[in-house]
Amino acid sequence: MQPDQLIVRFQQKDERAFAELYALYKESILGVIYSVVHDQELSEEVLQDVFVKAWNNASSYSSEKGRFFTWLLNIARNAAIDKTRSKAFKNSKQNQNAAYYVDILEEKSNFSSKVDAIGIKKYIEILEPICKKVIQLLFFKGYTQKETAEALDIPLGTVKTRNRICIKKLREVLGET
Repeated sequence: MQPDQLIVRFQQKDERAFAELYALYKESILGVIYSVVHDQELSEEVLQDVFVKAWNNASSYSSEKGRFFTWLLNIARNAAIDKTRSKAFKNSKQNQNAAYYVDILEEKSNFSSKVDAIGIKKYIEILEPICKKVIQLLFFKGYTQKETAEALDIPLGTVKTRNRICIKKLREVLGET
């Protein structure tokens, strides 16, 4: 079955379409979530929440506004960021062992594998270095625009402008203009 047909059936609350879309996208979406929360079990929990939220809000998806995967990806990224900002998450991370922090430090330098996890590595590689950095921090690490400005040591307004420009370039590369 074609993805467009699956999406229509999904919006009509067809459980088989839900299962097929879940199987189709779960690995990619899980990779994005994990890149933000750095915890496999928690990532799987957020993944379930993402698909439930997508199911409950399926009528809000419109192919005229973008691809289904992009819509789902935004839900996942926002859910993962919300999870990391929750009090329970912060409390659970207070007493992490050294291995947890070593993993995070190793991951900070491993942007290439994160973008490859969702299949957009070849598109991100085309972008200029500042775009790669901005997209990495905002979308794969869950930084706020202010945190990104501080990390890159550039003004907040520049981050906002770069973000718009970089996303526009990425959409052009993906053919979503």
